[in-house]
Amino acid sequence: MGKLRRSHSPQFKFDVAFKAMSTNQPAETARLYGITTGMVTKWVAYIKANGPHLFETHPDKEVAQLKTHVEKLEQIVGKKEVELSLMKNFVDFYTSPSGK
Repeated sequence: MGKLRRSHSPQFKFDVAFKAMSTNQPAETARLYGITTGMVTKWVAYIKANGPHLFETHPDKEVAQLKTHVEKLEQIVGKKEVELSLMKNFVDFYTSPSGK
């Protein structure tokens, strides 16, 4: 039978990779955590490649959220315009022609 594959949390991967980078000893870090050196090296490479992106904002996501918010506000304004128009018609209908 084959070995059971273990799944590690993102926090665990980050901690192991960070320790390996700070000590510059991936093999020792791997032994310490009971994982393979290749896995530690892979996680370190991933952090080095994607590290700058961790601090980026996601303007596309923010723009989409703002567009959704604007659409909701436009719907509210449209609804209020219809209500205002109905109220004006109601007042005009029930006011006397002489204005009294």
